[in-house]
Amino acid sequence: MAETKATKSNTKKELATKTTKAVSKTAAKSKPKTDSEIVSKLRIRIRAYEHKILDSSVKQIIDTALRFDAKISGPIPLPTEIKKYTVNRSTFIYEDAREQFEMRIHKRLIDIINPDAKVIEALTNLSLPSGVNIDVKMV
Repeated sequence: MAETKATKSNTKKELATKTTKAVSKTAAKSKPKTDSEIVSKLRIRIRAYEHKILDSSVKQIIDTALRFDAKISGPIPLPTEIKKYTVNRSTFIYEDAREQFEMRIHKRLIDIINPDAKVIEALTNLSLPSGVNIDVKMV
């Protein structure tokens, strides 16, 4: 009998500590953020038809950002977009003879967290090979 009362009181104490921890966590989440805690991101989406050119340009962007001590997350490979086209080989008679072509668009995503003006300036002055499309957004 004494053991069950002791275990019940211990479980009540554990529950009380767990609920106070849960309340303190939710209170910490609801605090308003100050200017130093606000995180701005520079989101860079890179697209190209050839993956080798894409990877070399991503490496060039990351090296440039790391030179200025920027925090980077990525490169994250996004799904390859495949566009397929079917074309008749001849007209009228041989309609069952067809050719299929496809274009693959490879994509990568890089986030630069809290970028400085020097990092942004260095990235704008960066020369990348033709065939690489870059979209930059501030998030």
